Amino acid sequence: MNGDSLRQLLLNKWGRSYDIQIRRTQGKILVQVMWKYLEQLSFPLSEAEYLEHLETVASYLHAWGGVEQVQDYINQTDERPRVGKAVSIPLELGGRASEWMLEDF
Repeated sequence: MNGDSLRQLLLNKWGRSYDIQIRRTQGKILVQVMWKYLEQLSFPLSEAEYLEHLETVASYLHAWGGVEQVQDYINQTDERPRVGKAVSIPLELGGRASEWMLEDF
């Protein structure tokens, strides 16, 4: 998965290029599909900046072995991002989780 394929996954599921954020909370790492999207006039990033951001997210997912988890969750969920409510995808990092808990995102 790269930034383009991550965007295509979002477009196929919800028809919009939603923002994706990585959050660490209570010892867990979450991938959050936010309610803002590239096609909004008020979206704070240009298309190039957005794609660069998705490339970064995709590289983290590869490093963590979480690509399939995210793809499966997005394909199977009935949730959709809406104002004030992101779609939160918990990542199972297994025994390697502690390696990533020291980093700030």
